Amino acid sequence: MSPNGFRLYWFFGVLAAIILAVALGSSSTPKRLRDRIRGTDTPLLDTLVHLFENPTEFLEAIASKVSIFSLVTWPLIIYIVFVLIRLFFSPLNVERKEGDMGYIMANGRTKMEIANEMRKRRRPGNLPPIYPNGWFSVGRSVDLKRGDVMYKSMLGLELAVYRGANDGEARILHAYCPHMGANLAVGGKVKGNCLQCPFHGWAFEGKTGKVESIPYASKIPSSAKTKHYPCLELNGIIHIWYHAEGKEPLWYPPNMEGIQSGKMSYHGKTDHIVNAHIEEIPENGADLNHLSHLHEPILFTGRDLRHTAAGIGQYVSHLWEGEWHCDEENKHIGILNLTTQISVLGITLPGEITAKAEQVGPGIVYLHIHLPFFGEALIVQTVTPLEPLLQEVQHTVFTSMPRFAAKFTLWAESVQFERDLMVWNHKTYEAKPMLLKEDHLVGKHRRWYQQFYSENSPRFQFKAKDGLEW
Repeated sequence: MSPNGFRLYWFFGVLAAIILAVALGSSSTPKRLRDRIRGTDTPLLDTLVHLFENPTEFLEAIASKVSIFSLVTWPLIIYIVFVLIRLFFSPLNVERKEGDMGYIMANGRTKMEIANEMRKRRRPGNLPPIYPNGWFSVGRSVDLKRGDVMYKSMLGLELAVYRGANDGEARILHAYCPHMGANLAVGGKVKGNCLQCPFHGWAFEGKTGKVESIPYASKIPSSAKTKHYPCLELNGIIHIWYHAEGKEPLWYPPNMEGIQSGKMSYHGKTDHIVNAHIEEIPENGADLNHLSHLHEPILFTGRDLRHTAAGIGQYVSHLWEGEWHCDEENKHIGILNLTTQISVLGITLPGEITAKAEQVGPGIVYLHIHLPFFGEALIVQTVTPLEPLLQEVQHTVFTSMPRFAAKFTLWAESVQFERDLMVWNHKTYEAKPMLLKEDHLVGKHRRWYQQFYSENSPRFQFKAKDGLEW
C-alpha cells in the first residue's frame, strides 16, 4: 500500500469511528440505535448526508446527545478493535526504499541526498565480480497476477516479466522489442500466453522468444525473435537464471515442501535496498563473531546502532551460538545453524530459538526458524543485484503459525537485518581483511563463494574523475 493510500485508509477509518461513536454515544445501547434506524422514515444514508450538509446541526446534535466520555471511549474501543483485526488478520507489509534505513539524518538533507552522497564518497575497495552466476529473484509470485506484466532492471539486464493469461505460467523476455526498440513491459499487453508490443503489436512467446503474430504482416520471418531467459517459479518466488557465459542452469533451488503443499501459508513481506556488494550480505552468515556484538542488544532497542546498547539494551540481551559449513553433497549450498536465548541481568532465561539458514547459491536463503510453542516459520530471503553496488533484499514469511506470531517473527528478522544495513551502507569491501583465527569461517565462506564467479563475470572499476564504472 502506498503512503497516500495508507493515510486515506486511516482517515476514513477514524472518520467512521467518530460517526459510529456519535451514534452509539447518543443511544444508551446499540439495540436502541438499531431500533431508531429501523423506525425512522428517512434512510440512514440520507440522514448522514443531511448531517454533513448541515455541520452546525451536526455539532449541536453531538453537544446535546453525546457525552465527552462517549466521544472519547467509543473511538478508542473501535480503534483498538481495528488494530487487533490488523494484527491477527492482515499480513505484515514493510517496504523500505533506498535511503529509508541505515543512514544518519543531518543538516536538513533528505534521505536520498544522504544516500547518494554516501554512494559517491565511499571507497568501494578491490571488489570481486559484481554479478555472480546463479538463480535470482525477479519478484514474488503474489505480485504477478495472471495476465500481468512488469519491468525489471537487474544484473545489467532489462527484463519484461509476465504471466500467461491462459496457462498462468511466468515468463521472462528481453524488455526491448527487436523491431524498433519499444519496451515490452511499458504498455505491453498479455495476449493468451504471448506478450504484445505496445508499439506495433508484435506478439512474443516468452518460452521461446519467437514472434507468434504481427498484425499487419502476411508472413512472419523465421528470424523474428527476441532473447528469452530461463524462468523458474518455486517457493513463492519467480527466479531467473544468470550466467556470464550463457550456460544452462547448473543446479536448481530445492522445493520447500511446506510451501508447495500449502501447509505453510503467506503471512507477510519486507523489502530493503542495500548499498553494498552482493557478497557482503551472505558473508554475514559466516561472520559469527559479529552476532555477539552488533546483535547482542535485545531487538526492542531498535535499529540505530548508536543507541541499541543504551537503555534496556544494557540489561537485556541475546546470547548467540552458531556454526557455518558448506553442504558436502550440494556444493552450491552453505548452511548456518544458530541458537539464541534471552539474558536478563546476566541470568539466562529458559527456552531457546533455533534457526537453520540454507544459502542456496549467491542470491537465495531459506531461513527455518523454530519458536517455542508455535513451531516453524520459513523466511525466504532473496538478494537481487539492481546495480553493481545496489542490492534489493526481500524477505517473505511462510508458516502454519498464527498470524501474529508469524508477523512478530518477520518483524524481529527485519530489525536485526536493519542493524546490519547500517553497517553495509557505509562500509568498504576489504579484499584482504585482517582476519584472526577466530574469524576463519569468513575466509572459508569467501573461498566457497568463489564458485559463483567465472571468467567473463563482469567487474567493477572506480575512477576518481568519472565516478563509478563497470
